[in-house]
Amino acid sequence: MLSTDSTTSGEAETWTSRLGFLYATAAAAIGLGSLWRFPYVAGANGGGAFVIVYIAFVALFCVPLMIGEMSMGRLGHGSVVGSINRLVEDHGLSRSWKVIGWLSLTIPFFGLSYYSVVAGWAVDYTREAAFTGFSGLNGNLARDLFARLIGSPVRQAAFQFAFIMGTATVVALGIQRGIEVVSKIKMAAMFSVLICLVLYNAVTVGLSSSITFLLAPNFSALTTASVLTAMGQALFSTAIGAGVLMTYSAYLPKGVSIPKSAGLIAGCVVLISLMAGLAIFPIVFANGLVPSEGPNLIFVTLPVAFSSMPGGTLASIVFFGLISLGAFTTAIGMLEPVTAYLIERTGLARPVLAYGAAFAIWLVGLPSLLSFSVLKDVHPLAAIPAFAHKTFFDLLDFGIAETLLPINALLIALFAGWALRRVLTPAANDLSPALNRVWRFLAGVVAPAAITILMIDLLSH
Repeated sequence: MLSTDSTTSGEAETWTSRLGFLYATAAAAIGLGSLWRFPYVAGANGGGAFVIVYIAFVALFCVPLMIGEMSMGRLGHGSVVGSINRLVEDHGLSRSWKVIGWLSLTIPFFGLSYYSVVAGWAVDYTREAAFTGFSGLNGNLARDLFARLIGSPVRQAAFQFAFIMGTATVVALGIQRGIEVVSKIKMAAMFSVLICLVLYNAVTVGLSSSITFLLAPNFSALTTASVLTAMGQALFSTAIGAGVLMTYSAYLPKGVSIPKSAGLIAGCVVLISLMAGLAIFPIVFANGLVPSEGPNLIFVTLPVAFSSMPGGTLASIVFFGLISLGAFTTAIGMLEPVTAYLIERTGLARPVLAYGAAFAIWLVGLPSLLSFSVLKDVHPLAAIPAFAHKTFFDLLDFGIAETLLPINALLIALFAGWALRRVLTPAANDLSPALNRVWRFLAGVVAPAAITILMIDLLSH
């Protein structure tokens, strides 16, 4: 139970139970990465073979890193900056490792500034589904609708502002009364909605072709680029290096098994991703649409399908509501590391700091939001050939998702696997001596090698 009240101080709260921690962490990890990105990258990379490789990366690559990052959070027992600083100073490590804490703060701050732009689209589409049901929509009209909605700066700024301030409201309520309660509601609602959508598809259009596409591997369709994409998706969808695992684990009471928790959270991420595929692909196949549409799969392709389906209006409301809900708890997980650091640093009231941080993030995110309207032709780094056509949104996405996130994951792997090798003992990370040796090899050797290969590939394009 909660031993101290940290809503107005830097003292640490704890989750009400292990289950509360699992709900909150899984809810933070499962967002647009699982509900929006996974279906279209799986569709673009051949389906079943990609899914198998993705699951293998989650198990052999992401779970060990999750164990390392969560152990660091529980041992440091502070904000991401405070936890890393404490581990470095208490164990006489090089001060250069402190960059992990600052990256784990920078990534969620700037990440949320543009993540909330896409979340705002999802909220806007939920409203659109409720009012119009996408009636009479065809491919051209769907593209026009998407362009019109994201091209309205005032409208999207309002949706983004409302989304971020709603996130701040939950964070302001604290760990137990805010984050844990909302996370439990989200996980229950998400499973219920996905099950209903899958059952709806089974009754109306059938699941056989989608199950074959998702689970029957065709390894001839798998390329080196597909394997690297699967690795990146595994890293992205498990929230490694984004600050949330370390922050939430700082509120973890003793006696909770970190390896079991990491395995369960990773399992939930994979399960939800597969269910999202079964919620989306039957609709795509039944309407003769292409599963490799990319990001447009959700916002352009599916509304066309919903417009001609029996019960499509209700299905579209439920679907886009699910996307919005998924984005919401991920946003909470991104705002909490920033708020926790400010509480630790200033000692001011949690609500003041949560709303203040959210407002700052909204302001920082305005150039990204305007990249689809008044700033769509502005390319800040046009003088550099590789970035000549990138907008503010593109640059932030590249800088966070494709650069800082894998760099931080690499540093966490090296820090946990090597620098903390005398600290992360079997007693510290809840592993047997034999499994601890396996974990150290996976976290300290396999994961750094894999991330390095991924980064070389990403930066070479």
